[in-house]
Amino acid sequence: MVNRIARLLLESGAIESGDFLLASGARSSYYIDIKTATTNPAILAEIGKAIAGGWDFEVVAGVAVGGVPIAVAVSLAGGRPYAIIRKEAKDHGKSGRIIGDVNGKDVLLVEDVTTSGGSAIYGIEALRAAGAHVDRVVTVVDREAGAREALAEMGVSLQALVRVSDLLDG
Repeated sequence: MVNRIARLLLESGAIESGDFLLASGARSSYYIDIKTATTNPAILAEIGKAIAGGWDFEVVAGVAVGGVPIAVAVSLAGGRPYAIIRKEAKDHGKSGRIIGDVNGKDVLLVEDVTTSGGSAIYGIEALRAAGAHVDRVVTVVDREAGAREALAEMGVSLQALVRVSDLLDG
């Protein structure tokens, strides 16, 4: 059974066949283009509502670039603040890796796609270093390629709106 988010992703053409190098360094015969899919406001709004209504949190955070629009959509749907995690700290202005107040807060980290969990691990480490409590990551699509296990080693659960098997079998 394919859920509503999976159906929207499939209908938008977010699943592409070919030979792709993933951010994790792995090669894949398919690519899940959530970034382009979330430029569609209807898809982004559905993702935001699904996440905002599914989990308790004080602040939602996303790692730039893919997690940021999702964090904003969740923030708007849930009426709670969001934070942005930069890929690297800047050395000018207020500097730092985090934009937003996460210190002492229960933060839900959101991701577009998880494979090995590298981006989520980076985000968790940055949030924890800033004083946030993080024990959950919600991803739009879990590629089912090790992220769940890697995050569990950090005491973090991974929940997915869609599993890649839902998309490939759908």
